[in-house]
Amino acid sequence: MVEKVYVTYNEVHKLCQASAGRILDGFKPNLMIAIGGGGYVPARILRSFLKRPSSPNIPIQAIGLSLYEQLPSSKPTDPVETPGTKVTRTQWLDLSSLEMTNLVGKNILIVDEVDDTRTTLEYAVRELQKDVETAAQKLGSSEKTQFSIFVLHNKDKTKKGHLPQDMMDEERYLAARTVSDVWICYPWEATDIDEHDKLAASQARY
Repeated sequence: MVEKVYVTYNEVHKLCQASAGRILDGFKPNLMIAIGGGGYVPARILRSFLKRPSSPNIPIQAIGLSLYEQLPSSKPTDPVETPGTKVTRTQWLDLSSLEMTNLVGKNILIVDEVDDTRTTLEYAVRELQKDVETAAQKLGSSEKTQFSIFVLHNKDKTKKGHLPQDMMDEERYLAARTVSDVWICYPWEATDIDEHDKLAASQARY
């Protein structure tokens, strides 16, 4: 039986708020890339807390990656998902537009909701680095582009994916909270938000 933990919008908001200071001080992002669909809401909430007086909002771009697959469940209304083995692009930056050149020389914060097997994050960092390097070569630019990562939850488990060693050494990876290997149910996945919040209120806090 998979243990499920229900997270509310209020909790997501507070996790982003609690993490914003360290992101500003340590990562100094001037661009965010949200991994859809779980990274969209945290990225938008973060933007409010990362806003500096008299400075513009940090732009948010989006990519879509899919790794999870749905498994049969004893309850048709309660499907269980499990990490798959292959990352699939469902949305990516347009390499023929200004989007890629706008990434060159930036401090880019990649945002997702959960670090489970780390496979998706590994793919995102590796492929974005390759695309930025290609864009920099076309521009003839030697500006350094630096990637950092923020997730709401990191699952305390052996990871299949790996992030660049310099990113880990320089602490450019931040999880708002580390949890055991449970199934985390986020509010944007709920079809009945009242029932979701009710389940969240009834459970022991993780």
